[in-house]
Amino acid sequence: MFNTLLTDFRIIFDRDPAARNWLEVLTCYPGFHALVFHRIAHSLYSQKVPFLPRLISHIARFLTGIEIHPGAVIGQGVFIDHGMGVVIGETAIVGNYCLIYQGVTLGGTGKETGKRHPTLGENVVVGGGAKVLGNINIGSNVRIGASSVVLRDVPSDCTVVGIPGRVVYRSGVKVNPLEHGSLPDSEATVIRALVDRIDSLEQQVESLQSKLLESVVAKSHLESSANHASHTVSERAIEDFLDNSKN
Repeated sequence: MFNTLLTDFRIIFDRDPAARNWLEVLTCYPGFHALVFHRIAHSLYSQKVPFLPRLISHIARFLTGIEIHPGAVIGQGVFIDHGMGVVIGETAIVGNYCLIYQGVTLGGTGKETGKRHPTLGENVVVGGGAKVLGNINIGSNVRIGASSVVLRDVPSDCTVVGIPGRVVYRSGVKVNPLEHGSLPDSEATVIRALVDRIDSLEQQVESLQSKLLESVVAKSHLESSANHASHTVSERAIEDFLDNSKN
């Protein structure tokens, strides 16, 4: 357990530029405190000790704002940044070196029994406010965008965004886990495509309207000419009739 906690401690300096010194991390990082409490609670939970693991988990929640069930399995080098509002369920499994931001839920989707919480691979980044729900598998090196809701399995080396979560990027190249702010905006891309399509349709409608207007004008001109010709014939007939009546 000591080696695992040491890895949890050291990873903070790699993941958080604001980490200045070891004393600051020991006293001011609730994510680290929550993991310390959880390591103890999980050890007791694994030994079938009643009540005490849940009590330790509850105390940790009160002190840190992070709720981790004693039954959850969390690998080494996991960093919970800020952490307020993070909830990790009983059967959740979090792989090594995952990065979890505030407001994340690794939860279930109902009252089913057995394995009902997600499994995260290694080096997974879960953005702030994201919800990963149900007995699903998230592959290694996956990035989950902030406020996404993931309900299905995600292969390794992918980026997931949206509600429900959609895979918008696949790559075998390992990404920098701190670059969670550079996630592609798939909704904006779709909206841009729709706007371009609307512009194209509007141009087609304007073209058809101009052609129709030209056709109407031409037809109107022909009818006007025909009416003028008919009026001329009628006037001549009337004049001839009047002239004949004078004779």
